[in-house]
Amino acid sequence: MKKILLSFALISFAISAFSQTALKPVKVDSLVTVSLPAGFQKKDTLGQHIYSANGLYGFMTVINAPNEKNNTPLKKENDLNNVLKKYIGSIQAQSGNNASAQHVRDTTIGTLEAKVFTLKNDDGNGTVQLVNFTLLYTQDATYTFEYVYPEERKDVVKDEYKAFSSSIKLSPQLQRNDQYISNAKGMSPIVQIGVYGGGAVVLLLIIITVVRRRKKLAIS
Repeated sequence: MKKILLSFALISFAISAFSQTALKPVKVDSLVTVSLPAGFQKKDTLGQHIYSANGLYGFMTVINAPNEKNNTPLKKENDLNNVLKKYIGSIQAQSGNNASAQHVRDTTIGTLEAKVFTLKNDDGNGTVQLVNFTLLYTQDATYTFEYVYPEERKDVVKDEYKAFSSSIKLSPQLQRNDQYISNAKGMSPIVQIGVYGGGAVVLLLIIITVVRRRKKLAIS
């Protein structure tokens, strides 16, 4: 798992009054598309492809980080959750002692599962920066979508952030088994039948035994 490059640690956050805010679809790769302002920039750093652009109220960044070629396939949904939790922990750790991951929750993009959260970063001098993250993991790559803004703008960024985050589109080629192999979330139907069916039989036998004992006691 490669170390995520945090855009807000690599760039100076400055929103231009002349930023072009109309969002247009951009192909991150052959499988993922997202909408960004027309004046976006693309950089390749340490094998990661980084797209960034100024919006009217916030700074948008998309990171496409290829996973290791010998990356072991995840087996279950819990494995995916553990990987995403590690990413969140890594992001928080890289952001300093005053950073905290808040409102961590699950979401879906197309048929895939993702994590959404807000990173709050306080510089200790009265400046608080917020970053809305969407993390999407696949077998071949991990995608990070960031929307950075100062805390005082949190009430005015909603429409712009929604336009950015809801524009993430995935190719039909990406399916759930591109994240983890098994779709099982518990006991299989066969096992459930065995367990619950067997339980019903045991319960029935207990009831029959109790009824017979009561009859014998009544007769005696």
